[in-house]
This record gives sequence, C-alpha cells and structure tokens, in this order.
Amino acid sequence: MAASPRGLPGSPPGLAALQRLREALRAALGELRGGESREGAGGFEAGRFWEALEQAFLAASQEATKLSLAFSRPPPPSLQEQESLAEGVHSAVLAAASAYYRLPKGQGTTLRRVVRDATVQVVEGMIQLTEVILRTPLQSLSREQLVSTGGVWEACDRVSGLPRDNQAAVALAISQALGIVRDAQEEMEQAQIEGGDPYSDVLEDEDLGSRANRDTYWSAADWQLLGPCLGLVKAAKTCLKKVLGAVRSHGRADTAEQVAQLDDLADIAGDVSPSVDELVLSTYPPVNQLALRLNAAKLASVLKKMLELTRASHVCPPSEESWVQFLAGAVDHNMDKIKDLTQGLL
Repeated sequence: MAASPRGLPGSPPGLAALQRLREALRAALGELRGGESREGAGGFEAGRFWEALEQAFLAASQEATKLSLAFSRPPPPSLQEQESLAEGVHSAVLAAASAYYRLPKGQGTTLRRVVRDATVQVVEGMIQLTEVILRTPLQSLSREQLVSTGGVWEACDRVSGLPRDNQAAVALAISQALGIVRDAQEEMEQAQIEGGDPYSDVLEDEDLGSRANRDTYWSAADWQLLGPCLGLVKAAKTCLKKVLGAVRSHGRADTAEQVAQLDDLADIAGDVSPSVDELVLSTYPPVNQLALRLNAAKLASVLKKMLELTRASHVCPPSEESWVQFLAGAVDHNMDKIKDLTQGLL
C-alpha cells in the first residue's frame, strides 16, 4: 500500500494509511457481497481449502489484535508502523477472501453462502475497528474499541464451527428455519391463550382510550380461522423437522446431483419461515380474511413444494415416504378448512 503524505480532509493528521485501509476493506466487502466466486483452476481439495481458510481467519484475528494494541494508548504509532499494520490487516483479509473464492460452486451453493457470510463478518468487523480507531486515534483504549476488537475475534473464531460440506450446511440452514417457525408457532399459541385481545400484554386501557375498540379483538369468524391457521403453522414446523431429520440421516454430498438436491431443499426451507411470519401477522386483528387466505395459500404452496422436492430427492428412501404423504395431507386438510371458511369472500 503506497504511502500518502496527507490524510483526508477533516480526518486526524497522519492516518492516511488507515484511511486507505478502510477504503480497501470496503472494496473487498463489496466484491464479497456482490461478486461471484473466482474459481481457480485445478481440482478442489477440501483439506487444503479448510486449512487455508482457518489460517487466514487466524491471521485476521492476530492482525486485528496488533492494530488495536498499537492504538491502545498515546502516542499513536509512527507513519511507518501504521503502514505496516494496515498492510498486515489488508493481507489477512485478502487471504480470507481468496480462500473463499477457491470454493467451487460444485461444492454447493448453500455451503458457499455459509463461507461467504462468515468471511463478510470478518471484513465488516475489520472495517468497524478501523473506523473506531480513525475517530479516536489519540485516546486511551476505549470500550468501543474493545468491543470492536472482540467482534473481530468472534467472527474469526466462527471458522472452526462452519459446516464442512453441503450436507452439513443444508442441515444448518433448515435448522435455523425450524427455529424461526417454532418461535412463530409459540407466539401464535400465546396470543390465543390470552383470549380475544392478543394485544393485552402490550396495550393498556389508556393507550386505546377504550377497550371497546373492537379492532384489537378477534370476531367469532376470526376465531374459526385461527384453528386451521395454527394447524398450517404446526404442519410447517413438522415438515421442517422431518426434512431436517432426513437430510441428517440420508443426505449425501458425493455427487453433483446430490449437492443440487440438497441446495434445493435449503432454498425452499428458506421460504418457509417468511411465509409463516406473513400468515401469523395476518391473523392479528383487525383480520383481513382475504389477505389471510392468500397468505395461507402461499404457505401451503411452499410446504407442498418442499415435500415434493424431498420425495424426489435422495434423502427420501422408501422408509421416509409415509410421513411425506401424511404431511402433504395435513397441509391440504388445513388449507381446505381455511378455504371453506373464507369462500364467501370470493
């Protein structure tokens, strides 16, 4: 990184190296977020890839520590020392990005997404740390700088827990979607337990002026719809749970077809949780029953698609087919109830 005699306007003097580092890190972050993997020539060796990624993340953690300690008390390091520190951070970040770029698409888009996101977190943490130092370069070590340094350490440490193949990456993605849906189901059940006023825990009488405001209560017709809506959400949770079990038990990432099938399951699982959220939100009063029906139909369609993909994939041997068929029937059963209760709206 070439030296520059002057800093940017309005910035503390003598920190041009850190200013250039910040801009270089932002450029690297933009490439990671928006660019495709620049796959290298030759065969992929998983062992070498993970070793290179772990070494790059470890180096990034060490360079963040050096940078933070150098600016932990006045006076700031010399211009030459700042150049060296900036170069060390930049090189470590480029090494981490380069390692990610060597992960081929053939290893799975879900795995690549996990590795990319982990790399992005490291670069984001480095940018934050650099910006903190640029704001307060002559002060003693601040809490903000400590927190930023710790954030880089945490981001770098996550490399040890990353899934090592697409089967593990897809299992992780489905597990995360399952957690979100489980929370949504609990929220919906709690609202129903609280009775006709789902806002009783967040709104007091004075907030509404009068509890006679029926817009915060379910009507008798709304109550009829809540049962099959909750049934559809429960079906979503069970679908994700069973697909997760099938992926863990039978999922493989040995062939291109297996990898692609797993990626399809991860993608459709990622559509389940937002569809569940939309349905749950549409059950809160004042209920627009037509919007609720549309959201229920969207969720049912996503679940049926996930079950179809599961049935057609290698994770569904004959031993798994019975629950796939049962859950498809459960989705249809609840959707049919919702259609019957809202038929007059069409």
